[in-house]
Amino acid sequence: MPRVSAPVVKLVQRTTEPAGVQTLRSTAAAVIAYSVAVWLLPEPAPLTAPLTALLVVQVTLYATLTTGIRRVNSVIVGVLIAIGFSSLVGLSWWSLGLTIFTSLLIGRLVRVNEFVPEVAISAMLVLGVSQVADTAWDRVWETLIGAVVGLLFNLLLAPPVWVGSAGSSIESLAARMGTMLRSMGEEVVGNNPVSRAAARLHEARRLDHDIVEVDASLRQAEESLTLNPRVRQGLLHRVVLRTGLDTLEICAVVLRVLSRTLTDLAKARTEESLFPADVSELLQELFGRLAEAIESFAVLVTTQLAADAEAAEERLADALVRSRATRDRVADLLLEDVQEHPRQWQLHGALLAEIDRVLAELDIEERTKRLGEELDRRSGEAHARHPRLRALLQRLGRQPA
Repeated sequence: MPRVSAPVVKLVQRTTEPAGVQTLRSTAAAVIAYSVAVWLLPEPAPLTAPLTALLVVQVTLYATLTTGIRRVNSVIVGVLIAIGFSSLVGLSWWSLGLTIFTSLLIGRLVRVNEFVPEVAISAMLVLGVSQVADTAWDRVWETLIGAVVGLLFNLLLAPPVWVGSAGSSIESLAARMGTMLRSMGEEVVGNNPVSRAAARLHEARRLDHDIVEVDASLRQAEESLTLNPRVRQGLLHRVVLRTGLDTLEICAVVLRVLSRTLTDLAKARTEESLFPADVSELLQELFGRLAEAIESFAVLVTTQLAADAEAAEERLADALVRSRATRDRVADLLLEDVQEHPRQWQLHGALLAEIDRVLAELDIEERTKRLGEELDRRSGEAHARHPRLRALLQRLGRQPA
């Protein structure tokens, strides 16, 4: 078989990714909307139709359904405002300013939310033509055509699911945390300069920015799963990813506190080693085990195949068992060290408490319990929001097949 060049392979990979799929879908929807508008309307260049379709075909089906109506309302309100002003005054600098001011004010009153500027934009586009009435209603029809095409496009051809991108973001966050833990393990051996410990503390604080980015990616994935006919058990996927990120966020907070503890120890022991050689060796091993546990946890919550998830759970369980065993050995040695040299004993206790918190957050049994509670809570909220639908489904369930 002939070999395919690397650029062609990369192009195919990009077009099969969610961003590439969405680009193709948006282009197709805009072209279809334009063709339908040309066929139905006398307007020579009905560009509002493809523009509306392009905007309505959002990244997710949920976003399309929730924003499509508001977007159509914003355009129609703007057109009606332009019709009213055109019948009273002509186009001048003061009438344009008054139109914009009125459009922005009314846009907030009709609650089109983030599409308030589009009310003013639609009004200005219609106000600037000569035959305002005919053009205005053509603009309304173009908008409706584009909105209908966009909605139907997403209903018939469901948008891509962004779970893979969110999973990659979660795994990248866990990898950064794992790298930081291994670096901390290397730094507890011998004397750790205060400057290096402080740099590690600043790095741990920057994890907050990483979590914000991962949270945005996860929200996009949650929307892509909502109301998507291509996805089964969408609620389960959303809960698994969300609770997984919550756990990593808590671990990141603990990691920052752990860095603070080591920094305080470095300040108190500038002329000596942070720990005795036997303690530092075990601590380095323990930090490595914790890094493995966090990375295995991220793989577990982002893996959809049962076989791969089972393997990830086994790796996580093994890492937790080894971490707990090493932690107990470190605790025994630190107790002996404190009895001989009681300086900064409270920092030793804090170090162990922070390690215990990470192990508790990654515990498999506790995670299973939290998943069950979160699923029950969200299911209860969904039933409470739609009592009539729930009653109908219950009645249908009682009927014999």
